[in-house]
Amino acid sequence: MCLSSVGFSPTTLRNALKAQRHFGSTTQEKLRRVLIVSKLTRLEFEKIRDEQLSDECLEQKIRDRGTDYDAIKYYHHLHKDVEQKVVRSFRQRGIEVQVVNRITIHKDALQWADLIVPIGGDGTFLLAAGRASPFFLSNGKKTPVVGFNSDPRRSEGRLMLPKQYSAQVDEAIQRIIAKDFRWMHRSRIRTTLVGAATTERPSPMDLHEFHTQPVEHKEVMSTAPNGKSRILPYLALNEVFIGEMLSARVSHLHLRIDNSEIVTKTKSSGLCVSTGTGSTSWLTSMNRLSTNNVKDLLEIVRRRTAERTLDNIDPESVSQEYNDNLVFAPDDPRLCYSIREQICVGVWPNPKGLESRGFAKEIFVKSRCVDASKCVWLNLLLLPHIS
Repeated sequence: MCLSSVGFSPTTLRNALKAQRHFGSTTQEKLRRVLIVSKLTRLEFEKIRDEQLSDECLEQKIRDRGTDYDAIKYYHHLHKDVEQKVVRSFRQRGIEVQVVNRITIHKDALQWADLIVPIGGDGTFLLAAGRASPFFLSNGKKTPVVGFNSDPRRSEGRLMLPKQYSAQVDEAIQRIIAKDFRWMHRSRIRTTLVGAATTERPSPMDLHEFHTQPVEHKEVMSTAPNGKSRILPYLALNEVFIGEMLSARVSHLHLRIDNSEIVTKTKSSGLCVSTGTGSTSWLTSMNRLSTNNVKDLLEIVRRRTAERTLDNIDPESVSQEYNDNLVFAPDDPRLCYSIREQICVGVWPNPKGLESRGFAKEIFVKSRCVDASKCVWLNLLLLPHIS
């Protein structure tokens, strides 16, 4: 498997600028059709899983297993209130609106829309943008995506509009229609599978599909000229994770970074390869230093050096600065790889010298796992940033 950063090829850039001009020029046709991608709330998910139950029976079942039904219902209505405000605001301006969720979203609706508006959190944005990718749309249409955070008190929503627009929906929509925003470009990860030639491709599956009817995808995977490589039609916005399906089992991976001739054999809890967009999330979580970590390190240095000036160092500020430095720009063409909980005792890694975290343009991975899986978070090329 080869993971590589996707930059702006001339064709991609030209199409991107077409999408930008659609919203950036008064001579272009006005925004007419908006597709709302609604968050699938926990209450809706529970209803889908037990669709044969009445509302009363479902409520009792949820309560019987110790789940807070009142909280589930409260947050369902909280999300729907924001969604209704967005729908109403667009329609009041004469714009046609369709509403779908991760179960009902389909290609015709995506091709119909001039603008896609996910309402929820970053997961909903990733779903919408992934479905809107030109890899999924046969006509190559590139539709902008603008997201509203429906629960800013509990969700960071880094891919969404700034949190104040969750309450100021009309202002945000007015600025979108007036083209009063700037575009943000984000790098993506392309995944190429290397192996025996085949016409089959791995079928994408959302997490909810383990308990509901799967969403059908019929897109065609491109094949390299030699018939030995298959470029997956999914571009990752946040990260690609490779590891054993059974989390308790050690992941055995062989890694080659960029054009290095050295292949390093590793054992770990899996490999995470992140873009700048994803660096604020999983990458930071698995590599961050806590304040207690810093305190312990300072104490070790203090004992070894008897250096009293270390008493003036604030461990919290050091850990904060270290964690902030894990984040890099969303349009950075580099990939940041992180070997999760790498085994560094005995003969592992082999040979020694590969750092557990670093940057690369390309990463070649050979799996020696028993039952490996690959998780890809999808995205689109452009999104407007309102500041």
